[in-house]
Amino acid sequence: MRYKALALAAAAATAAVCAAVPAAAAPTQRGSSPIASWCARKFDEAQRTDMESYRDFDKATWVAGHDDDAITIYSSGAMVQGRDAIAASQNGHFTNRNAVWSWTELTRAVDGCSTGTIVYDATYAIPSQGFNLHLIINVTYTFKHGKWLSVIDQGTEIPA
Repeated sequence: MRYKALALAAAAATAAVCAAVPAAAAPTQRGSSPIASWCARKFDEAQRTDMESYRDFDKATWVAGHDDDAITIYSSGAMVQGRDAIAASQNGHFTNRNAVWSWTELTRAVDGCSTGTIVYDATYAIPSQGFNLHLIINVTYTFKHGKWLSVIDQGTEIPA
């Protein structure tokens, strides 16, 4: 019974993805399907928007990229759950606008239009305060309602 429900859910998700993918999806790349190529391209756009909107202090765009029940685990171990709670926990970043956020992608894995994860080597610095935090960040996304949304973001501090 459980497998039947899972199969029905998978079929519904596939139908939703197919409906969301434009008929003129990009040409295939090395044997991948047009849908997989489209999903990978949309994932790339979503993760770039996530990182750049945070860097650029664009709170509305950054918050919109999170799932309602997203989870953030800070390098301190503190956990915050829910899009609004995560946004509130970052008010200082968006209000003070004095931080420098930089990153380098280390690796990524994307499973069609289902899930994707990306790992960054990142630095969050506030030069005026002499503050510098070096992190490895892992962000996992899910594809919902035709778009990629962040569902979990975890940072691990890398000692200097």
